[in-house]
Amino acid sequence: MAREHDFVQVDVFTERVLRGNPLAVFLDGRGLDDGEMQAIAREMNLSETTFVLPATRADCAARVRIFTPARELPFAGHPTVGTTWVLATRGRLGGAARATLEEGIGPVGIELEGDPSRPAFVWMRHRDAEFAPPVTDRAGVAAALGLQAADLRDGAPIRVGSTGSPFLYVPLRDRAAVDRAALDVAAMRRAAGETVPGVFVFAAEQAGAYSRMFAPHTSRTAEDPATGAASGPLGAYLVLHGLVEGGEAVRLVSEQGTQMGRQSFVHIRLRGDARGVTDIGVGGSVVPVLEGRLTIP
Repeated sequence: MAREHDFVQVDVFTERVLRGNPLAVFLDGRGLDDGEMQAIAREMNLSETTFVLPATRADCAARVRIFTPARELPFAGHPTVGTTWVLATRGRLGGAARATLEEGIGPVGIELEGDPSRPAFVWMRHRDAEFAPPVTDRAGVAAALGLQAADLRDGAPIRVGSTGSPFLYVPLRDRAAVDRAALDVAAMRRAAGETVPGVFVFAAEQAGAYSRMFAPHTSRTAEDPATGAASGPLGAYLVLHGLVEGGEAVRLVSEQGTQMGRQSFVHIRLRGDARGVTDIGVGGSVVPVLEGRLTIP
């Protein structure tokens, strides 16, 4: 007997259709095994596809599994924000302004701004960021991006950071350097290690950063239009290294995806200074694009 699975596609971290980061949300993943979910994610061919399932924890509204075309992720930003918006608009969060989703890393808190049945903005909470020691081969990292060492931001370390999913943070001098970056995976592995994660390049600005993220080697995503999981540690990095001013209520914006024609605005909030950062949240707007039904014979 054929199985039918309804899905919704949305654009995340934008207020305009056909911008931001597209996401497919399958509203009921029951009856799909791991291999089928992975095959569907390959078929959708988006940065991520999510599958909503009943929660296994009493404190969570739903369980969300997240797949790139290559693998399952324990945690990701635009899938969390986009899936939350879809669930809210279908009344599956009970009209609450706050809820918790169950993901691979455990419970992830979310918060809605505006009408909970059609939220104008969705926030997700991040764990405190953790950073590895700096990468010492700065010239090698620059060359792996098709850049010169002079394109790197002076005094800002290249290092892996994570609030649940790791990324290599490479601070660059300006927007022009960010736009010129082109990742050579083999060269980056020689410079930063064989297990190098997605590569996040950015130029710090007064109120945030101008950013790009490359992950062809980890997720079959040549470039991601908006990376919420990377934006939490980005905010922490900017404050910890004094690239933006810290405080009790820091608000930042990372502009991402512009170079690839999918301009996105990822909002970041946190509190802290060079001694430490906590209370990290990442949020943005979501717009609906299309609805469909997948039939599996």
